[in-house]
Amino acid sequence: MNKDLQSVKIIPLGGLEQIGMNITAFECGNDIIIVDCGLAFPDDDMLGIDLVIPDITYLQENRSRIRGLLVTHGHEDHIGAIPYVEQQLQIPIYATKLTMGLIEYKLSEHGLLDSVRRKVVSYGQSVNLGCFRIEFIRTNHSIADSAAFAIHTPAGVIVHTGDFKVDYTPVFGGVIDLQRFGELGKKGVLCLMADSTNVERPGYTPSEKKVGKRFDHLFDDNRDHRLIIATFASNVDRVQQIINSAQKYGRKVVLEGRSMVNIMNIAAELGYIHVPDNTLIDIDMAKEYPDEKLVYVTTGSQGESMAALSRIAANIHKQISIVPGDVVIFSSNPIPGNEKSVYRVMNELEQKGARVIHDDTHVSGQACREELKLIYALTKPKYALPVHGEFRHLKKHKELAVEMGLPEENVKLLRTGDVLTLSEEFFEITDHVPAGGVLVDGLGVGDVGNIVLRDRQHLAENGLIVVALTLDALTGKVLSGPDIVTRGFVYVRESEHLLEECRMVIWDTMEKIGEKKITDWGRIKNAIRDALGEFLWQRTKRSPMILPVLSEVE
Repeated sequence: MNKDLQSVKIIPLGGLEQIGMNITAFECGNDIIIVDCGLAFPDDDMLGIDLVIPDITYLQENRSRIRGLLVTHGHEDHIGAIPYVEQQLQIPIYATKLTMGLIEYKLSEHGLLDSVRRKVVSYGQSVNLGCFRIEFIRTNHSIADSAAFAIHTPAGVIVHTGDFKVDYTPVFGGVIDLQRFGELGKKGVLCLMADSTNVERPGYTPSEKKVGKRFDHLFDDNRDHRLIIATFASNVDRVQQIINSAQKYGRKVVLEGRSMVNIMNIAAELGYIHVPDNTLIDIDMAKEYPDEKLVYVTTGSQGESMAALSRIAANIHKQISIVPGDVVIFSSNPIPGNEKSVYRVMNELEQKGARVIHDDTHVSGQACREELKLIYALTKPKYALPVHGEFRHLKKHKELAVEMGLPEENVKLLRTGDVLTLSEEFFEITDHVPAGGVLVDGLGVGDVGNIVLRDRQHLAENGLIVVALTLDALTGKVLSGPDIVTRGFVYVRESEHLLEECRMVIWDTMEKIGEKKITDWGRIKNAIRDALGEFLWQRTKRSPMILPVLSEVE
């Protein structure tokens, strides 16, 4: 057998050192497969940016070798970048039924549904792609149809858990297939790639059904109040439990938020959610029922500015307004970084007279330490590669793997873009490929970079001053101006004296330029920026962006 075929390269292009944007390439011989293709949401300093998707330069350079994209489950951080990547790569997609339904909706939004090959795979089935055989294994998560992969290669078996937890009483579907993990462990697992998100939490993640019992208590305790429940649109099981409680306590359910409505429609069509007759009503019909007979299920549990709950809290929702006595339930925990936005929405709701509840209304979809230990005990891997998490999560995961008996040198902490080469005898980082985030702003993909972001930050912090001058084309003398326009720097009507001083600084600068016989526009603009910038810093301790605009008249 070719020696190259006896080693495998694992190349994470996202999903490390961050929560989100999960995508990993596996390379063996002349074949490449991709697992997941997710997006990340922008940081606070990424002004105006809508999404962040992975840099796929390496995949584009090796496009002819890519055999397929395999997807573990239907969350945005695992499927959100698929339309953008498919526009470049046009590769076949393999996923379970609900996951594929969500992917197809995304592809149809981008006009790609007819151009991308797709295959629905069931648990226990395998897909043969080049020298890889990928087996789909049932897991539990906060969305149905989640899967782990056993990636069979000439070098050995690599187990990729995807996002998972061990739930012995799931709302929909079967229990995680621990038996199959054990069988793989008996035969020999070369490497385990396991989810690190909850590695810092001791014990076990509670079952999803625990939330259903909590909903029953909340519905019972608040029989005389309208209920508004915010959760992730993709958490189909959570919505199912809300519907179950609503039916039990005689309430009508209104779904609100575009993604909530779309995902529930897909789940209902595919049979992943059961809605009793006459339980679900359109938002336009809600006014026909008393408040205590309604429960709204909305998006916006993370404080997203344009999501339904945020618009309700800000009094800009067209059909729902908070009235004193409303009970608003947050059925999620804030994602790290979203805390301020979530608490802002909570405060706005409380100020309008609502009662906000967020205790014991959510369970995680990720495995805690004891569940991770169970997967290690079952699979008995030779090597471990922690994935899905910030660096502190990955480091804690390494400590757990060593605690479970792996030699420290057999556990690697990779950075995005690292190339890990492994075989029975070898486990080392051997290369690095281009990787990182590509920024999506509206319809623009990748056309906003660090320089543009720095300019936006500058504008947001200090404002803008435009200096307009008309020059004589022959002599270079100022014929009109300087006219000064400011935005986000000072209020003009209250700062006329300061702006007049700015004009004097520009006049002095132009006189010095004239004396030195400088005619190059670039040097003239730089001189204006430097002189005005220094003056404004001395007077205001601010550094606005200064934009000189020159024109000539012959």
